[in-house]
Amino acid sequence: MDTATNASAPRALGLDGARVLVADDEPAVRYMLRAVLEEEGLSVVEADNGVAALHAIEQDASIALVLSDLRMPGLSGLELLAALQGKAHAPPLILITAHGSERVAVEAMKLGAVDYFRKPIDADEIAIVVRRHLGLVKLRTENQRLRAKLSLGRAMVFESAAMQRVAEMVERVAARDVTVLIVGETGTGKELVARALVAGSPRKTKSFVRFNCASVTRELVEAELFGHARGAFTGAVRERKGLFREAHQGTLFLDEVNSLDPTAQASLLRVIQEREVRPVGEERSVPVDVRLIAASGRPLDEEPGFRKDLYYRLNVVTIRLPPLRERREDIPALVRHFVDRYATAFGLGHVEVPDGLMAKLVEAPWPGNVRELEHAIESMLALSVDGHLAEDGDLGFEAPEPASGARLNADAEGMGGEVPLKTRMNAYERGIIASMLSTCGGNRSEAARRLGIDRVTLISKMKRHELE
Repeated sequence: MDTATNASAPRALGLDGARVLVADDEPAVRYMLRAVLEEEGLSVVEADNGVAALHAIEQDASIALVLSDLRMPGLSGLELLAALQGKAHAPPLILITAHGSERVAVEAMKLGAVDYFRKPIDADEIAIVVRRHLGLVKLRTENQRLRAKLSLGRAMVFESAAMQRVAEMVERVAARDVTVLIVGETGTGKELVARALVAGSPRKTKSFVRFNCASVTRELVEAELFGHARGAFTGAVRERKGLFREAHQGTLFLDEVNSLDPTAQASLLRVIQEREVRPVGEERSVPVDVRLIAASGRPLDEEPGFRKDLYYRLNVVTIRLPPLRERREDIPALVRHFVDRYATAFGLGHVEVPDGLMAKLVEAPWPGNVRELEHAIESMLALSVDGHLAEDGDLGFEAPEPASGARLNADAEGMGGEVPLKTRMNAYERGIIASMLSTCGGNRSEAARRLGIDRVTLISKMKRHELE
């Protein structure tokens, strides 16, 4: 086969520089494979046994393909294949077999190997096989990126260049099995971005587990995350797996990770480093394979009580979500989207947004971001008369005083009973909470104090009203 043709093929496919792991205990075989693959424009990583190969794969997420000898010390090629089957982001594996081992190789393909070739090794055959499978890897990665982009487009309404950059970042990073930190003010859509990352990842069919680090008491955080044995503490009447084990081979989303206390931060750091959890009250550790996505309302490096070493572990890739005030060009599209949603939910048919009201919505400060805008539209439609929106509609930025319940009742009378009382009262309570959160700059503890409820109750109500 013409060498020039071989060398140009990976570049034509956009495969130049792709990383291939060669695992073989014979130095001469590794040398020959490296020479052939580098001639193809590829980057080669070597391992002289199965254990070293597995470690290299675990440490280097950019390895796109593995060439492994069938018989190696430590872990055989089959054992390496079995170990990779339990990892959501494992690269495909091609076996190298000695003469007479073809039956074993065929069985290995039934177990998940993508191909095999025999010794003595033919350079042209290697080039063809590797090029074909790297092309399939590239196509699969491109499909995952497209799914991520489409998922974010379906979940979030935007037209601005700032949000387009977020979409591009999600598209690039989703298929790569790395930790992602999402930073954005309350109401900007951090969980929606997390879900888009999952939709475009190799773990999309596995568990997606969400945990709000501020939703439980400091004493119970570790039990929630890592699990606990029966009787480990008062109230532990049965064993609990913990969220890390529930998310095994999938994704764990840690919202408000900045709320973790120092003890829990140290435990989380240990889990990330060692890739195993120790349930509270247990002496044994359990291996876990989890992709972490963390979210914070403020940059973690500006949090005075947050460990720097944990910050560096979480800050592999950071996606910053801009507040609504920095992308006002998205507001008209968001308004139309929410008007259509709640007009349908309330049975109001088509609802027009007056130009004066739209201008007012575009210029409003929206400290609670998209979530506050959604609440304002929901409230206006819930309290409207036959879906009519006034030019000077009330945006409800300030928390209503108790006496404003009279205004709610007066407005409700004009609806003719078409909107259920429960819907109207939910909208009212949601408005009070959203407005107070906006007034407090997203500080939940302060908002709970001013509302006269505890933080856990506030978070429970926020979940019910989809204000998280």
